[in-house]
Amino acid sequence: MRDIQDILKERILILDGAMGTMLQRYKFQEADFRGERFKDWEHPLQGNNDLLSLTQPEAIAAVHAKYFEAGADIVETNTFSGTTIAMADYHMESLVYELNYESARIAREVADEFTAKEPDKPRFVAGSIGPTNKTASMSPDVNDPGYRAISFDELRIAYKQQVEALLDGGSDILLVETIFDTLNAKAALFAIEEVKEERQINVPIMVSGTITDASGRTLSGQTAEAFLISISHIPILSVGFNCALGASQLVPHLEVLSNRTDYAVSAHPNAGLPNAFGEYDETPEQMAAQIKEYVEKGLVNIVGGCCGTTPEHISEIATLVKAYRPRVLGERQMSI
Repeated sequence: MRDIQDILKERILILDGAMGTMLQRYKFQEADFRGERFKDWEHPLQGNNDLLSLTQPEAIAAVHAKYFEAGADIVETNTFSGTTIAMADYHMESLVYELNYESARIAREVADEFTAKEPDKPRFVAGSIGPTNKTASMSPDVNDPGYRAISFDELRIAYKQQVEALLDGGSDILLVETIFDTLNAKAALFAIEEVKEERQINVPIMVSGTITDASGRTLSGQTAEAFLISISHIPILSVGFNCALGASQLVPHLEVLSNRTDYAVSAHPNAGLPNAFGEYDETPEQMAAQIKEYVEKGLVNIVGGCCGTTPEHISEIATLVKAYRPRVLGERQMSI
């Protein structure tokens, strides 16, 4: 298969949209999450989307296929919460390796089917590595600012287990995404480097932070530029932003990245901002119209969707970007 680095120089690559949004369409209930294997599990399992890779694998494969059909070059594995830290909520820490391995295997199988049909458009699998539900650089207790719910080492160990399983299952890329605390991301990146060294392999890494509000900062207080600088010691494929904001709100932050890095720049925003019911109203046409600004300004190399996005959104975006050249790699307009 062709190297993704080479393809990035030729065209803008399309990342998939939201897995969770698509799974909601199935209206799975507790029994569906449990399946036969976990029917006697002592704790509630509804909402554990990662588990569906074991109990509803056909649905996961179908979602991947829909995104590839819509024009995606890269799909993310169903592993956003695939660490022992996040799985502790469901008392499923012991299943973490299997969850990640099977999720990657399913995505790999679907990707290979599409690549076989269109050899000139290879499909890639990005192992999704979420931020966990704990933060290493802030206290969850306002009365004890020095307290930390988790340590760097605990994160590193958990991420390493996830990374090994994602690679064993067939991931081409590792995507450290929705980063709200860069210290958590550094633990993930450290773990990836450990695995690369131990296995004597090189794997492309995508890093995607999240700007949480109009202040233009991550939850742990970093600006886009500070975020970029703090992860730039690691050799990565791309740096970008996803989630939290809609497409138009991300523009100034993508401009900062684009002006200050030689890496590829990625963006997978939400379908607008959530309404009063936590739902996303932006249509595929509305979202694509905003993403047009990204490509007209030459800001991105990889673009897709996060919360609220569907294959319809991805199809509209994929059609749009065909007419545009990707951002030129390795040529910064401004130095740090």
